[in-house]
Amino acid sequence: MPSTFRVATILLANALLVAAIAIFAAGFFPYKAFIPGLATWQPDSLRVRRPPPFNKVVFMVVDALRSDFVYGNASNFHFTQSLVREGAAIPFTGHASPPTITMPRVKAITTGSVPSFVDLVLNFAESDTTSTLATQDSWLAQLRAKGTGNLLMYGDDTWLRLFPGFFDRADGTTSFFVSDFTEVDNNVTRHVDTELKNDDWTAMTFHYLGLDHIGHKTGPGGPNMPAKQAEMDGIVKRVYQAIQSEAHLSSTLLVLLGDHGMNEAGNHGANSAGEVSTALTFISPKLKNAFLGSACPIEPEKDFSFYRTVEQSDLAPTLAAFLDFPVPLNNLGRIIPRMLALWSDPADRYSLLYENARQISRIAHATFPKEFDNISSLDDDACATALSDAQEIACLWTEIERTHAAHAADDFDSEIAALFLDRFLRKAQNALSGTASNYDTNKLLIGSIISLSALVLAISPLLTSSTGQLATLSSLFFLLLNTLYAITMFASSYVEEEHQFWYWFSGLYLSLLTLKTSRFHDPSHSSRHVGAAGALALTVLLSGLTKRWRTTGQKYAGAPSLLTTLVLPNPYLLWTLIFVTYSVHSRNLSARATSWLQSRHLGALPVLVSMSTLVFKIAFTAADAPELVRSVLPLRPVLQLTQGYPLLNLARLAFFGLVQLLACAIYYEIPWRGGQQQQQQQQRQQQRPQRPSASGFLPVFHDVLALFLIMQTRTENIPLFLVWYAQVRLLEVSPALRHLSATELGLLGLVMQFVAFFAMGGTNAISSVDLSSAYNGVGGYNVVAVGVLTFAGNWAGPVWWSVATARLLVGKAALAVGEDEIEEGAGEVRGKEVPAAGSVSRRGEGRVRQVAFDHFVRLTVFAASSTCAVMVACFVLREHLFIWTVFSPKYLYMVAWVLAQHLIVNGLLVTGGLCLSRW
Repeated sequence: MPSTFRVATILLANALLVAAIAIFAAGFFPYKAFIPGLATWQPDSLRVRRPPPFNKVVFMVVDALRSDFVYGNASNFHFTQSLVREGAAIPFTGHASPPTITMPRVKAITTGSVPSFVDLVLNFAESDTTSTLATQDSWLAQLRAKGTGNLLMYGDDTWLRLFPGFFDRADGTTSFFVSDFTEVDNNVTRHVDTELKNDDWTAMTFHYLGLDHIGHKTGPGGPNMPAKQAEMDGIVKRVYQAIQSEAHLSSTLLVLLGDHGMNEAGNHGANSAGEVSTALTFISPKLKNAFLGSACPIEPEKDFSFYRTVEQSDLAPTLAAFLDFPVPLNNLGRIIPRMLALWSDPADRYSLLYENARQISRIAHATFPKEFDNISSLDDDACATALSDAQEIACLWTEIERTHAAHAADDFDSEIAALFLDRFLRKAQNALSGTASNYDTNKLLIGSIISLSALVLAISPLLTSSTGQLATLSSLFFLLLNTLYAITMFASSYVEEEHQFWYWFSGLYLSLLTLKTSRFHDPSHSSRHVGAAGALALTVLLSGLTKRWRTTGQKYAGAPSLLTTLVLPNPYLLWTLIFVTYSVHSRNLSARATSWLQSRHLGALPVLVSMSTLVFKIAFTAADAPELVRSVLPLRPVLQLTQGYPLLNLARLAFFGLVQLLACAIYYEIPWRGGQQQQQQQQRQQQRPQRPSASGFLPVFHDVLALFLIMQTRTENIPLFLVWYAQVRLLEVSPALRHLSATELGLLGLVMQFVAFFAMGGTNAISSVDLSSAYNGVGGYNVVAVGVLTFAGNWAGPVWWSVATARLLVGKAALAVGEDEIEEGAGEVRGKEVPAAGSVSRRGEGRVRQVAFDHFVRLTVFAASSTCAVMVACFVLREHLFIWTVFSPKYLYMVAWVLAQHLIVNGLLVTGGLCLSRW
């Protein structure tokens, strides 16, 4: 049994980890304060003399509309391309700053600001009220205040949550819950013709989600992508023709854009060229009077850069100029220079640029007060050699104000002055966009120091461990693991390709364990040593299969893999592996269930539950990835049977069955009241009573958990559970368990948790977060339920291996019962077989708890060292180019690993269960 002091020390270390994470996050992700209220015209504001070119805007957002989807040679936006050639459409590549997630990008598009990284987290909190823009200035708020017409919105309900009460007519669609490609867009399109005939609106927003869904399912080159592009092009044609034919739409501007792009895997959230490059096109017959046509389609100049590249935040001041309202208060964008051609008078162009510059100068003054306040003491030579961006901005604005004082004079050169304004806007935009998140360095330091303290505390129980010595192979490898992993956190490329580290380390460690086991020299048990080495060698081969199942990371995300070259092209092979996986767990549960009441009828319960989960998975796959079931004839009866049943009900039925099965396992396997009844029944039957215990419950729980995790896993990843099960059984039934110490088994389990995470497609990029199963069985938004289901869907592999490691540790402890001393290398019990589940005697209870606690100590050491390394890396590299695209997402993933996987799964569920249960 672990001592009270050691237990208290490790509990304190984990508590400090939580405190360190919270404090560091508060300093690293400060919630950016926005200026409340609306911008208004000031008495000295420069107003354009001529009427604005437009009085209505149709704002058409196509989710994940990458630039090449519209401008490239393979595009199906043929009508839009014809408008570009005529000069009726002015094309740009819109740069979407990371995180390339819908909510932050909509904020940038509407307010002109640079959203804080906290918005990435709020993007998943659909009911979160702190993410609203109700009190912030935006072009929607300005049009609403102007009162020239209604505001309409159809599509992604992100807009309704960001702008509550803004829209006079709206029909929102939840993007995370609807997984089809057509209905989600038809709900938008059915309003188009009706609203185009109405004359009571000034801004109508469409947000189409289907193209993004196709990208997530099949990638940018998927078979459904050309048809979806043609469908969206048809909407553009419908709106454009209405502008031409309807008198009340004659001064209407159509803006076609994507909120973000997508990478070659169809995902988004990071900073690859495909994710940050979006289409942005201004469309109107009026534009032909001011612009010449451009060649279209064309080849990109670089990556996905077509024509000129502008920031998405530039939309806010550009729309302000088009529709004649003040530039929003928090805007950091600048009027797109090319669009100034709509104003032929240089004085008008100067007025527009000056109002844009004056608005940004207020933000610059508030951000750099020292430089602006001291500018009067600098002479012209000092401004010419300004050392910092802030000083240069302050000097430029001072010169602009000096020049502007003479703007009413007859000899005032508006065109020369406009060049100064454009230079100021470019400099200010670059400088202020980089300061969108101001770090609290004190909190960063405090959080890092606390995490280091947690590491020191976690190491101290390890030094007094009773299950091994420090200078052993496993201990040296554990030290090597922590050291190398910490070093890799300081290199962006290693963070992006972290899976390579775990694949390499797991292969090396398993190979050395195989070599170590094969070198035992004990003639009386030579066959056992050969069997142990053979089992480990097979485990190495199966581990290689896991690593090659699918490609992950950033650099080789689209490279060939077993999944893409062998499994997916052969759906029959995929479903055969899936059926075998279900059958294995169902057989295990049925065999155990028949012993609960010595009744074969009870053994049918696991079969029924397994069938319900399988039926749900088939129905879900038919809706989520129909190409995987369409050609598999044996699945058609199941699809016909479930055709009239909602997925919501099928999921709830499966969950109910799993809960019922788990309740039976708890009742009959754990030695509570049900255990006493089982003993009495066995005694009546004059059988040798098998005392119910947690060690008997553990395999049953593992199989039930596997069925739940399979429900939350993408269909193509389900066969991995079969591979992992084979690995664990090889270790359990072979002599390998005798020759591996508890420390070696624990370290192997830790490594396999990370290998499993990356093998299932996980990365350190937000774009790899899988939300497809987040709403299984959930009828509406529930933050706890959705959070648990999302975690289960993305950490299914690590959770499975956590319980699998517990099984191996219990088996190892069972072998050690009756021995006086357990050495680190191997604890061999001569002449005995591996004890069956549930046979750990009372003498072994303390041993199990000791092994479980020591394993959790090592997990805590790794959690603390990795947390400290990530925090120090984020602090040291906080000015790094990739701080928000690589290191910040890694910090968020680290938080999930520590708080959810380490504390809740490894700590509360596994270690807590092993230490508190009766053995």
